[in-house]
Amino acid sequence: MSILIFTLIILIGSYFAGLLGSLTGLGGGFIIIPLLTLLLHVDIHYAIGASLISVIATSSGAAAAYVKEGITNIRIGMFLEIATTAGAMVGAILALYIPTSYIAIIFGCILIFSVINSLRKKSEKIITEKTYLSNKLKLSSSYPGPKGTVNYGVTNVIGGFFMMIFAGVISGLLGIGSGALKVIAMDGIMRIPFKVSTTTSNFMIGVTAAASAVVYLQRGYIDPGISMPVVIGVLLGALSGSKILVNSKSSGWLRWTFVIVVTVLAVQMIYHGLAGKI
Repeated sequence: MSILIFTLIILIGSYFAGLLGSLTGLGGGFIIIPLLTLLLHVDIHYAIGASLISVIATSSGAAAAYVKEGITNIRIGMFLEIATTAGAMVGAILALYIPTSYIAIIFGCILIFSVINSLRKKSEKIITEKTYLSNKLKLSSSYPGPKGTVNYGVTNVIGGFFMMIFAGVISGLLGIGSGALKVIAMDGIMRIPFKVSTTTSNFMIGVTAAASAVVYLQRGYIDPGISMPVVIGVLLGALSGSKILVNSKSSGWLRWTFVIVVTVLAVQMIYHGLAGKI
């Protein structure tokens, strides 16, 4: 395979990874890593390094649009980043010592978990309850809805914080944004509206990935020849995705597209991990 074809495949694949990653709040890593390891036979450590850079690009591209629209809760994002950044550093260090086949299997399992979570019926009930801690940290906020401003409260701050530590470890270990776990922490545990959870996750994953990327950069696992087309493709896809999400009224088609693509990739990653082909 020539360098030109290799680069074009990465560029096109990265665009769709950025598009789906932006729309779901999961980052582009869940497609980038299988694309590089299964299709292009890139070493998984280099794939994770490129994926981390792509996650930073996805977050940068999508987060700016969501912040401008007033949906992202920056205060919650910055507070929870304390937990995810610490976890990401631990995960990145662990990834350097865990066998690649094990990483592939763990990655596949996390993908399956992401699929199951995406099929879970999301509660649209907005809570206005404020706990002592959320009130002290001023985490409650509002976002523009179709019928005007929607105010919401935040609960179980401690539970969400500890879930974010685990999300950070997974992010550093696998090179993904671990957006599924972040959304669960905010939507399921802290009872933040799903739209706010998704956009705030997009805002956070770049910072989490940046913490992990430092470790991979020091070990030489970030290759410019791989990372450059990944970043360009993912950034363009993320910008496209942010425009679609802001203007969309229904996300049912997106959810099923995500389920089909990620399920196939998850099965492939687990199979290749168990067979020792990665």
